[in-house]
Amino acid sequence: MTQTAAITEAITTLEDAENRFGFVRVENELFFPEWYEGLSEITEAEKASVDVVRRRYLYHRAGGDLLEGTVILLLVSPILALSGFYDPPFRIKAESSVELVLDDGEEILRGRIDVLVLQDQLWVMVLESKKTTLSVWSAVPQALVYMMANPNPSKPVFGMVTNGDDILFVKVTQTNTPQYDLSKVFAPFASARELYAVLQILKRIGQLISPTSYRIWQLLAISSN
Repeated sequence: MTQTAAITEAITTLEDAENRFGFVRVENELFFPEWYEGLSEITEAEKASVDVVRRRYLYHRAGGDLLEGTVILLLVSPILALSGFYDPPFRIKAESSVELVLDDGEEILRGRIDVLVLQDQLWVMVLESKKTTLSVWSAVPQALVYMMANPNPSKPVFGMVTNGDDILFVKVTQTNTPQYDLSKVFAPFASARELYAVLQILKRIGQLISPTSYRIWQLLAISSN
């Protein structure tokens, strides 16, 4: 009999993800240079817009912990807009379902993503945010599983994990053994420069995606559950 489970319940640790999907972490700078190489400088106008986003976030954060919807409204959505993901050729889908079949059909893992950014029929960005009280690290195992739902497994997948206070980028490849690595943790709560860097990375991902490109790039932003 096929068993169905929620991704957020079935995968709670890195050990879970590694055991169920065979993930191996590759701690090699050559594996994941995209988060620090080839980044374009952002303009003073873009910095000013980021400053506004950060000030608003800090104002509301000072009043206490923020829930998922508030994090999306105050931080995630504005940064996506500044990165160009709300404009052509990208499109937004909300509450997108993900389903993974394991063990020759014996188990099905299901989840739902808050925001999915599409370019034509290709996944570009999958984003999910949770409340600020949860560690960004606790979301990494679930982010890895969501990224395995990539419809183009021969291509690398990029993800961004956030709880609002911290932001972390992830890269996954599925050729032969599933492999992954992580960026540094960016802390926009602590410094505006951290959020500038996040915008640079997001814009870099967007630049790598075009209708004529032979490479398909994806970005998955998942925060802790």
